[in-house]
Amino acid sequence: MILYVLLGGAATGLVLGLMGSGGAIVTVPALLYLMHVPPKSAIAMSLGVVAVTALLAAVQAWSRKEVNLRVTVIFGAVGALGSLVGSRIGLGLPETVQLALFALVMYAAAWRMMRGAPVHRSAGAMAVADCEQGDCSNFPYLHVARHGLAVGVIAGMVGVGGGFLIVPALVMLSGLSMRRAVGTSLSIVATQSAAGFLGYARVVPINYPLLAGLAGVAVATSFLGARISRRLHAVHLRRIFGVFLVVVATFILFKNLV
Repeated sequence: MILYVLLGGAATGLVLGLMGSGGAIVTVPALLYLMHVPPKSAIAMSLGVVAVTALLAAVQAWSRKEVNLRVTVIFGAVGALGSLVGSRIGLGLPETVQLALFALVMYAAAWRMMRGAPVHRSAGAMAVADCEQGDCSNFPYLHVARHGLAVGVIAGMVGVGGGFLIVPALVMLSGLSMRRAVGTSLSIVATQSAAGFLGYARVVPINYPLLAGLAGVAVATSFLGARISRRLHAVHLRRIFGVFLVVVATFILFKNLV
């Protein structure tokens, strides 16, 4: 069990540090198939682990000036509300359906990661990009809030922090650079994951010692992941992560449906 905690926590921290996303995508399968935690408890615990890890990683990103505070507050607050709603929906879904949705969301995220950002951005994304340069007079609050709500509901429903959805949304829909999107994603993920965890923790059993062990290892390795990410090209990171998502999603579907 200790070996599995080390492996699961290290993988979670590295992925969060590298991409600012995807921690729960590692933690949920580890809890399910290595530590044999029941599905709904695994989903809840993954949100708790990601919340702690993302919060501390976000503090480091803030110190490097890689967090857009305005986007964090709007996207994160509305996303946290959506995550609470999504967690309530998730509690009412059969476990097979919930895990199948989890895998399908992973496929969608993989496609987004490997496809990359579109050439043309919306007016809302351009306004956010302008704010990055200092002109926030036309900041699109509703534009950012709408995407935050959608990502939050999906994240809470399938038990993920939502970072692998947030990063593409911030780059392609909200106009942030990849580096700023990763840092901002960490702060948003921490908020949404904490809200989702609270939604589950009241009604499903939680193994808190196991959660604490995973979180401790994940926090330690997240700093290593962040250091590695600054040495790698963003395109290569996206493609590697996309392939990883496809492999894990296929495994989950096979174990869950076949």
